[in-house]
Amino acid sequence: MLLHFATFASMTEFSDYFEPVNPIAINGGQPFSKSTFGDIIDVYKEKDFFPVLEEAHIAIIGVGEERKAQDNEGCMHAPDAVREHLYRLFQGNYKARIVDLGNIVPGHNVEDTYFALKEVVNRLLRVQIIPVIIGGSQDLTFAQYLGYEEVHSTINIVSVDNSFDLGDADSPFNSKSWLGKIILHQPNHLFNFSNIGYQTYFVDPKSIDLMTKLNFDTYRLGFVQKSLEEAEPIVRNADVLTFDVSSIRQSDASGNGNATPNGFYGEEACQIVRYAGMSDKLSSIGFYETNPAIDKRGTTSHLTAQMIWYFVEGFYSRKKDFPFKNISDYSKYRVSIKGHKTELVFYKSHISERWWMEVPYPSDKRLKYERHHLVPCSYKDYETACKEEMPDRWWQTYQKLS
Repeated sequence: MLLHFATFASMTEFSDYFEPVNPIAINGGQPFSKSTFGDIIDVYKEKDFFPVLEEAHIAIIGVGEERKAQDNEGCMHAPDAVREHLYRLFQGNYKARIVDLGNIVPGHNVEDTYFALKEVVNRLLRVQIIPVIIGGSQDLTFAQYLGYEEVHSTINIVSVDNSFDLGDADSPFNSKSWLGKIILHQPNHLFNFSNIGYQTYFVDPKSIDLMTKLNFDTYRLGFVQKSLEEAEPIVRNADVLTFDVSSIRQSDASGNGNATPNGFYGEEACQIVRYAGMSDKLSSIGFYETNPAIDKRGTTSHLTAQMIWYFVEGFYSRKKDFPFKNISDYSKYRVSIKGHKTELVFYKSHISERWWMEVPYPSDKRLKYERHHLVPCSYKDYETACKEEMPDRWWQTYQKLS
C-alpha cells in the first residue's frame, strides 16, 4: 500500500476518538495462543501506544452506542463481548494485517458519536483501510454512510435485515429508521440500496411499493435461502454492507431483543459476509445489534466473531479482477434481444469465474455514474438474456442511470 507518510501522520490525531481495549475484560489479561487473532492483531491497549496504520488492510472499530436502539438495550456491550471470541480464532492461510483501534468514546449526545464514527470511517477510506465496525445499534449505519462524503460521489448499500428500517417521517430517528434518514439526507450520495433477507410479515406493503419506485433491490428470505449463491452478485455491487443480527433466526442468535423464529442460519450469515469480503468494491462493513445482556452462553457474540472471521478470509481471497485490469482476462459475450435496440454485453472473468454486465448511461453523467455501469451479475442473468428476456438487474440499473 503506497501512501504518503504525511497521510498517516495526520491520522494519529484521531486517536483521541478512541479509548483502549481493556485486556482484562477480553481474556483476563492473559496472552492468546500463537497465530490467533488475539496474537496477531495490533490492538490499542494502552494510552500513547496507538496501532501502526501504515501496513494495515483492515481496522476493527468498536462503537458501544445504543441510545437509539429499539427494544435491544444492552447492545452497547457488544464490541468487547465479540472481541472475546474473535481473538481466540486462528487466522487462515494468509498473513493478516489487522489493527484494532479500540472503542469510540461515547459522545455527550448520540450525534457526537455519529460525528466521531463518520470521521474515522472517512479517514480510513482515504488511506484504503477497510473499517470493520462492531456496534451498537444499527442507526450507526447512518454515520458509516456519512463517512463516504467527499470520497465517492455515489455509493451502494447492502443491508442484511429482516425489514427495511425505513421508519416514519413523523417519528424520531432510531435504529429502525436509519434508511429513511439516508434517503432524505442532503446532499445525497446513495445510488442503490439492496436488502437481503426481508420477511414480508415485518414489512408494510407500502414500503415494498416505495422500494420498487426507487428502483431499489429487495430479496425475500426464502428467495435467498433457496439460491444463496445469487446473493453473491448483490453483495459484490456494494460499497457498504450493514448486518443486523436480528436477520438470523433466534435459535442461532438469541442475543438480540428483536430475534424471531425465522431467519438465516448461522452458516448462511457467514457465507454472505464471506462474499462481502471477496468483493473488490466493498470498502466498509458493520455488524450491529448483538446484545450480550440476553445472549445465552455468548452464542450470538461468538457467531458475530465468526462472521468477522469469514469476512477477513474473504478479503484475503480477493481476486482483484474488478475494475478491469487486463481485458484479456475476460471473455466477452454479446446478446441481442428482439425488440431491443441495444445489445447486452456480458463479461466473465477467467480469474474468478464471476460475471458482469454492461449497462449504458448518458455521456454527460460519466463522472457521476462511471463506477456503476458494470453491474455484477450471475450466469443465470446471462441465461435469461439468451432466452430473449431482459434481466431484472439490467433494467433496474438502466432506469437509475438514465
